[in-house]
Amino acid sequence: MDYSFFDFLKLIGSLGLFLYGMKVMSEGLQKIAGDKLRNILSAMTTNRFTGILTGIMVTALVQSSSATTVMVVSFVNAGLLSLAQSISVIMGANVGTTVTAWVISIFGFSVNISDFALPLIGVALPFLFSSKGKNKYWGEFIIGFAFLFMGLDFLKNSVPDIQSNPQILAFLQKYTDMGYASMLLFLLVGSILTIIVQSSSATVAITLIMCSQGWISFEIAAAMVLGENIGTTVTANLAALSANYSARRAALAHMMFNVFGVLWMTILFYPFINMVSWIIIHYGPGDPNAIYTFLSGLDPETISLISGRETLTDPSLIALRSQLASMQQATSFGLSLFHTMFNIINVLIMIWFVNVYVKICTKLIKQKTSDEEFQLKFISSGMLSTAELSILQAKSEVVIYAERMKRMLIMVEDLNKMKDNGDFLKLYGRIEKYENISDRMEIEIANYLNKVSEGRLSNDSKEVIRNILRAVTEIESVADSLYNMARTIKRRNEGKAVFPEELNENIEHMISYIHKALDRMIEVLKLNEPTEADANQTFNLENEINALRDQLKEQNIENVNAQKYDYQEGVFYMDFITECEKMGDYIVNVVQAYCFKNSFKTHNN
Repeated sequence: MDYSFFDFLKLIGSLGLFLYGMKVMSEGLQKIAGDKLRNILSAMTTNRFTGILTGIMVTALVQSSSATTVMVVSFVNAGLLSLAQSISVIMGANVGTTVTAWVISIFGFSVNISDFALPLIGVALPFLFSSKGKNKYWGEFIIGFAFLFMGLDFLKNSVPDIQSNPQILAFLQKYTDMGYASMLLFLLVGSILTIIVQSSSATVAITLIMCSQGWISFEIAAAMVLGENIGTTVTANLAALSANYSARRAALAHMMFNVFGVLWMTILFYPFINMVSWIIIHYGPGDPNAIYTFLSGLDPETISLISGRETLTDPSLIALRSQLASMQQATSFGLSLFHTMFNIINVLIMIWFVNVYVKICTKLIKQKTSDEEFQLKFISSGMLSTAELSILQAKSEVVIYAERMKRMLIMVEDLNKMKDNGDFLKLYGRIEKYENISDRMEIEIANYLNKVSEGRLSNDSKEVIRNILRAVTEIESVADSLYNMARTIKRRNEGKAVFPEELNENIEHMISYIHKALDRMIEVLKLNEPTEADANQTFNLENEINALRDQLKEQNIENVNAQKYDYQEGVFYMDFITECEKMGDYIVNVVQAYCFKNSFKTHNN
């Protein structure tokens, strides 16, 4: 075969352009939607049926089941979705991803959309240079769409001309006439190909091209599509590797759902294929199996002529080209229908076993003592309790929130002493995750309290809710301060700065005060009716923190002038100390919110 290494690179480049186009298009749509997608995911999963519809809708929008499943895994990791909710969304994502195959079938074979690709890029160009962010995102979406179909067109023209080399077809033929063994073999090929490419949509596109060129039969292509359903689960499992046990369970559930679906389909494979063929023959463009036999009866030269883009004058060749186009469309429609029907039926069967999946995943992936649970424990987005009970639940959640800050402070303390770079980055990533989670917790608790406040409440209850909201905002500021401390330590390490022992001792001294202040804050949050007297200890601690900050600030100026350490080291040091003092202010504000009724003066020294 006259197929050089340069031709192979063109094939890889075509696949790369297809994948890049899909990525740009998907990211553009996600940016256009903004937080709406996240709000939809967190709000529309109250039961398994709405979860499935949400998964279908979001995946159809972003054109990537991987994007949806990775988003779901991150939500489970943050505690915003339960395992049962995540499984239903993932089920819906499997149906939503079949939209890509239909788009390719409708436009990729019946319409030469690559001819419109450059004009589409021309349309998108002004959007890219727009001053409005949303216009830029629309430009990205249009360019991604153009790149996707340019890549698909290049892919069709870059694949080796197997029809002109019967010996290769003979080689393939040896593995296509073994019945169930052939089906299982190509199922494995589809899985491996998807794992390599990391996109089931791209693998489906490759399978559509192979089948429409007559290299493999419709049945073999369908087996590859089944394999692609297993291969696509790898992305979510990779995303969950660094996540907590809840996210790993969601990724495992995704894999189990797809694997169990493929298992029952392998048993009913040939009857199911015959049913799909019957539907396409009677209600679609024709027999999806016909193209394989049709091309097998033609010589390579004729196939090359009718498959190319050259203008034909021979009426018989023109008729053959028209016949080939019709058969290609029938084949692509057949594969798309197979893909869609399999996923829909699989969801309709597996939806009743969501709780079974939850039990299996919980059994297989156990919670370790080192694992952190980020699920909100006392409040949920479902039905509200009575007003007074809802307030008690919110208060309990605030205590959990505050206790997370205590753990976060311990992590920052450990980070400051850490020497190994690998362990340092791992712990820094965990602190970063805690900060992101604290942002989401603030929003979730605040949203819950806003719902409670919409009910009929006494003036005292309304005041309590206002105070809790103020406290939650200040606790989130505590998390911001802790993250800023971690960033200061990271910048210090990147700058190769090393603190003298005296500075480390001062930092430990300051952190000891912060520990005491946090402990006292948590004690106050646990009290039923905290009073002004309960706040006095926190005020005293804050005064000590302020005094220590002032003392260390003056001492730092003297030490830098005496050249005991570099000015830059002094900057890192004082950034850390100043952030500790700010954190003390936030802690005082939390205590004030709980201890003083009808008044809230932000403390800031």
